[in-house]
Amino acid sequence: QVQLVESGGGLVQAGGSLRLSCAASGRTFSTYAMGWFRQPPGKEREFVAAITWSGASTYYADSVKGRFTISRDNAKNTVYLQMNSLKPEDTAVYYCASGVYGSSRNSYYDWGQGTQVTVSS
Repeated sequence: QVQLVESGGGLVQAGGSLRLSCAASGRTFSTYAMGWFRQPPGKEREFVAAITWSGASTYYADSVKGRFTISRDNAKNTVYLQMNSLKPEDTAVYYCASGVYGSSRNSYYDWGQGTQVTVSS
């Protein structure tokens, strides 16, 4: 098991950028694929992006492809989500997760507590 803590959320104007970070505890971080999910107010949690344990492969939801970039630094036990050209519909609580490479919630074993991103128009 791994403990995950997200940070970097906040309030930003439409068209702006934010970078989310997810810090993992323990040296087993590098053995896990990582994913980002988000949950808008009153809606279901949805997949955002995933990255393999090596960082060689990434996958994105169509809604964020071309705007968001997932990356990881195994030496720092940290995964990032760079969010550019933000839109009001990106407003959500963002969660990081560790597990196996995939776009389903069932692919992931451990979850962070979430960090709120609010995009104003």
